[in-house]
Amino acid sequence: MTVADLEAQILELSKRLAELEARNAPSRPAAEPSTAASAPQTAPAPVVEGITEEEVLAISAAVAAFLGVRAHIRQIRLLSSTAWAQQGRVSIQASHRLG
Repeated sequence: MTVADLEAQILELSKRLAELEARNAPSRPAAEPSTAASAPQTAPAPVVEGITEEEVLAISAAVAAFLGVRAHIRQIRLLSSTAWAQQGRVSIQASHRLG
């Protein structure tokens, strides 16, 4: 791999990172008039709220694997609960030998 290849990959990754940051960034104040006149006008990237299609597919695959049948998912929401964390701590502590 040559230096030119590495530079091309870095440039491509930088562009992709800028696109992702623009998509996930909160609303920013409008640009100053002097920079707005010199910069080309482009439509801002739409802000996606909620979960992505890939995340829905992963959740539906996990549900299907657990149930053994394909289920119709009507709603996905985050429940704030400490039960998972507590159960994880119990499992870890139970795995330690105390004798």
